[in-house]
Amino acid sequence: MDLSSIEIFLAVASDRSVTKAAKAVGRVPSNVTTRIQQLEEDLGASLFSRDGKKMTLTREGEAFLTYANRLMALALEARQAVRPLAPSGTLRVGTMESTAASRLPAALTQFNRMWPDVSLHLTMGASRDLARDVLADALDCALIARLPPKTMREDDLDFDAELKALEMETVFVEDLLIVLPSGHPAIKSAADLRVGALAALEPGCTYRRIAESWARNSSALPTSELGSYHAILASVATGNTAGVMPKSVLDLMHWPTAVQTHQLGPVETLLVYRRDNRPSAFSAFHEVLSAKKGRDIRLATN
Repeated sequence: MDLSSIEIFLAVASDRSVTKAAKAVGRVPSNVTTRIQQLEEDLGASLFSRDGKKMTLTREGEAFLTYANRLMALALEARQAVRPLAPSGTLRVGTMESTAASRLPAALTQFNRMWPDVSLHLTMGASRDLARDVLADALDCALIARLPPKTMREDDLDFDAELKALEMETVFVEDLLIVLPSGHPAIKSAADLRVGALAALEPGCTYRRIAESWARNSSALPTSELGSYHAILASVATGNTAGVMPKSVLDLMHWPTAVQTHQLGPVETLLVYRRDNRPSAFSAFHEVLSAKKGRDIRLATN
């Protein structure tokens, strides 16, 4: 067992796909498959159940995930101990509310523990606003969601062109859900909805735009704009609204009322930053975020 094998294991656990994990760690898929098999042989346990191209953690894999995260965190701290990055100053980070709640706590805690002298300013907002703040140098970096190409309209294509001026890399992959009242029948498309509105965040929210694009194909549902995911779930509980949110957020909320869900598919969360603006603290944040990269232990084992 070595650190590169653990890194590959974490990538597959995060992306649930050998192909996506190979891209994330800069290897060919066959090498990723081989390294996972070698790790399973070394541990004497199957870490993944394989359903076609989808890779899901087994019970043994979930147990090993906890230790894999600890080992990578220790390795990062060890590198810092012998090769200090000496970050300083202020780091301005933008993030979607959902990412701040479900993905960042572990990374931010480790960053503050390792570099307490860095002043970290967190700004929350919609993906479009955050990306434009990075372009305008109002933020050093941001975590945003990018629309899948098939859901883009003309104005979305213009914004996507703007993003090409930034460096972008995938750090998390979210499962986007339509959340339905508990008694709602299962659905296959928006035409099966038996509610009066779609509840979502502000118009610049990528998740809202994906849900509206999905609903537009077979339904004329109006969108009810709400200010938080708790408000969205409360609206769903009335029985006349469907909400949109990532699964990682729904898992965090422990909502007391049962709900039904319908998957809209995976959505990438990107770290975006300017090529010509990398303060010393950004390199440290980037390294911590890369080590965490969608592997919050509590969420990954749900």
